[in-house]
Amino acid sequence: MNTISVTTRRRRRRGSSLVETAVVLPVFFTVLFGFIEFGHCFMTIHTLNSAARRAARLGVGEGVTSDDVYDLAYAILDSAIDADLENVTIEILDASIFDDSTVDASQIDYSQLSSVEVADLEERTLFMVRIEVPYSEVGIMGPRWVGNLNLYGQAVMRKE
Repeated sequence: MNTISVTTRRRRRRGSSLVETAVVLPVFFTVLFGFIEFGHCFMTIHTLNSAARRAARLGVGEGVTSDDVYDLAYAILDSAIDADLENVTIEILDASIFDDSTVDASQIDYSQLSSVEVADLEERTLFMVRIEVPYSEVGIMGPRWVGNLNLYGQAVMRKE
């Protein structure tokens, strides 16, 4: 009689373990894939910042055109991220607004900054290389997670 009750308890325990696993595993994998997705997102932002910085650094020198800056940025992005480069936006903008020390960078509407040609800039003029890519182009899990988010990287340099 005692053997039957032990067997019955083991069967019940196996059933409850199966239910606990069925409840915990989806939550665990959702959190795990969320960490992976956000890690990939931050890696992409770092890549965009690096591409913008390298392209802006090229634009600092004499005899360089905006096309040279665009070409370098596209070359870096083509080798670093898996995105359709047709959907990547690269802009070279007038960043003289940053010469004012009272400017709050979080309040700037970057779409209002005017485009500039690097070759035409005077010495000591600030310019910005800004790169934007839709999250849907680089997300591992697809656009379901965050919708219409754009990732961007930028660098501000002074023409020499």
